[in-house]
Amino acid sequence: MAIHKGPNAFSQLLWLFGSATAVNNGLARTPQMGWNNWNSLGCDVSEDLLLDTSAKLVQFGLRDVGYNYVVLDDCWSSGRDESGFLVADARKFPRGMNFISDYIHDMGMLYGMYSSAGEMTCARYAGSLDFEENDAKSFASWGVDYLKYDNCYNMGRFGTPSVTYARYDAMSQALNRTGRPILYSLCSWGEDYVHAWGMSLANSWRMSGDIYDSFTRPDALCSCDDPRDPHCIHPGSRCSVLNILNKVAPYAEAGAPGGWNDLDMLEVGHGGMTDDEYKAHFTMWAVVKSPLLIGADLRKLSPSALTILNNPAIIAINQDPNGRSAMRVNVNQKVKKDKYGIGETQVWSGSLANGDQIVVFLNAADEDVEMKSGLDEIFIGEGTGCSAVHCQTSWAVYDLWEKRMDTKIAQKIVDGTQEQAVKELRKLNWYNSTETSYQSGLKKADERLLGTEIGTVEAKGTLKAKVPRHGVAAFRLRSREGGVKRYSTTHEEL
Repeated sequence: MAIHKGPNAFSQLLWLFGSATAVNNGLARTPQMGWNNWNSLGCDVSEDLLLDTSAKLVQFGLRDVGYNYVVLDDCWSSGRDESGFLVADARKFPRGMNFISDYIHDMGMLYGMYSSAGEMTCARYAGSLDFEENDAKSFASWGVDYLKYDNCYNMGRFGTPSVTYARYDAMSQALNRTGRPILYSLCSWGEDYVHAWGMSLANSWRMSGDIYDSFTRPDALCSCDDPRDPHCIHPGSRCSVLNILNKVAPYAEAGAPGGWNDLDMLEVGHGGMTDDEYKAHFTMWAVVKSPLLIGADLRKLSPSALTILNNPAIIAINQDPNGRSAMRVNVNQKVKKDKYGIGETQVWSGSLANGDQIVVFLNAADEDVEMKSGLDEIFIGEGTGCSAVHCQTSWAVYDLWEKRMDTKIAQKIVDGTQEQAVKELRKLNWYNSTETSYQSGLKKADERLLGTEIGTVEAKGTLKAKVPRHGVAAFRLRSREGGVKRYSTTHEEL
């Protein structure tokens, strides 16, 4: 095992010892992908919704680019029976949960459900606190593959990491005792430093209050609007994309194969942001290695939203086997502010498998901006002042959005039958991760995952791009000279 010597050696040692105690259920080796109903439909859940959505995931080709979890959120139960076991609402789910899980499994996907580590769920249905054994047995018997576990009505059992850990660990142990592999997703809103302990018992952990369909707008309900506020005690809801990104930036590296920072569900397709804002939102969630769960109602999905969600070159960054988040390497607040007084640009950079590098220019200013970053900044994690060999070599630049699907084709897929959609996707030779995994595709340097080559950054040079207001420019860098050694999250040379 090779430990990288350099300015970030201490960070790598933390990775080494932290990963030794990570949850080891074999799941979420890359961030999970799928769909969840809450952000678009709330309590409007039913058997038909899940069956229809599963069919849409297949028809639109979304299952085949990686969205394979169908997750039912809150409001599904009618309480507990005399033995203390949860009962599914027979009006909403007349054929029961096993019927739904069997249907989803037969379509080549996985089934997820929801509960809360409290006496009630957030919508005030029966919670799982102190009923962990019963509920874990129910989930396993229903064929559940994924549990989203919320934080409402926790009976005051929070305030220190150890107290919150114990509450979530009870369900973790109960799930493990069932013998069924169930991906465990904590929805603890970032409370009690969950990023420091979440990996030891879960596959992902929410690190902020709830997202909503806004790029920068502050909201009083997102009480931690200033991520630097040491007095913030409640993460709240209605947190903007930029707010969440600024919260996760200091500890983006907390995620690794098996456990991930969860920035909350994707807002793409809801209609409250511009196309550039949705592209930026999706790109940043992907490069920070957040789980990618579609939150839109797929029965009403627009063609433009589909062409964002199905970009295999961006998804390949999220699913990269190296499993390392990009890190923020630059923030510039000397730009035009919007009407809320918010405006900044950011540069994010991170290592990928096979020696590649992801670089994203994020423009949260209220105008288009010419952005740039030198190789010395892009590879700051490898050595300062261009001392690293990565800064002293030339790099091919690949635009990750250049091959975005044409909206006219997406319209045919959305409007057509499943057979017509399959025909269109085959005509395009669209990437299918059920046939070739992202790991295999990246090893083969599949051009559908690399983006479009647009130029070169020479040794000690500078990457430049004009970035639209509230937009991104996303690039994969590939060494022109080869032989540049990189390190995985387990610190073995790639």
